Amino acid sequence: MNRLLITPLLLLPSSLIAVEADSKTPAPLVDLPLDSSHLANTAAGLALVLALIVGLGWLLRRFGGLPNIGKGVVTIVGGISLGARERAVLLQVGETRLLVGVSPGRIQTLHVLSKEEWNAAADNDPEFKQQLKTALQEKQQ
Repeated sequence: MNRLLITPLLLLPSSLIAVEADSKTPAPLVDLPLDSSHLANTAAGLALVLALIVGLGWLLRRFGGLPNIGKGVVTIVGGISLGARERAVLLQVGETRLLVGVSPGRIQTLHVLSKEEWNAAADNDPEFKQQLKTALQEKQQ
């Protein structure tokens, strides 16, 4: 029984259980390295890691994020916010381009763009804007 109590004491560092030869005072414990230089090094390391995380997040957001977005069958060409929770999104599926309205709980096709309309938009033709505005007004009525 005594053996079970003494065995864990053998695993302790000798500086914790050592007693000097005169047995009047116990041996000094090892000093813990909690001075200001260690705390400053720890704080600087933490600040460096946090700055690295923020910097990488900014770079990822600034330069486009994930490279595989839009590489599938459906590609998001662009979009614009129309309200707090509504968006108009231009999608490309193969050779077809769709303007869809997206709101919570609903996605609706607003307009299917023909090649002529798409080419006009690519040439920055103001006629495209008028056609799009007319198509949206027709859908609302």
